[in-house]
Amino acid sequence: MSLDKATVAKIAHLARIKVPEADQDHLAGELSNILNFVEQLNEVDTAGVQPMTSVAPHKLRRRPDAVTDGGIRDAVLLNAPDSAEGFFVVPKVVE
Repeated sequence: MSLDKATVAKIAHLARIKVPEADQDHLAGELSNILNFVEQLNEVDTAGVQPMTSVAPHKLRRRPDAVTDGGIRDAVLLNAPDSAEGFFVVPKVVE
C-alpha cells in the first residue's frame, strides 16, 4: 500500500497536525514503508503460537487471599489532612 501526497494532507488535516507541503512527499514515503512493513507482518504464520505477555517466563509472586483489617488504622490516619473518631474527615460536597 502506498500513500500519495493528497492522502497525507488529508490524514494531517484529520489529525489536526500541520504538515508543510514541502514535507508531504517525504512523509508519504515514510508512511508507505510503515504500511508495507505491517502488511509483511500479516504474512507471518502464527497458527499454534500461544498468546504471551512476555518472551521471558515470569512467575508471579502470590500472597494468600485473606481479608484482614490491617491493624494499622492509626498509621493510615496519620496521612489524612484531618481525621476524627478513627475516620477521614472530608469537606462536604453536596448541600
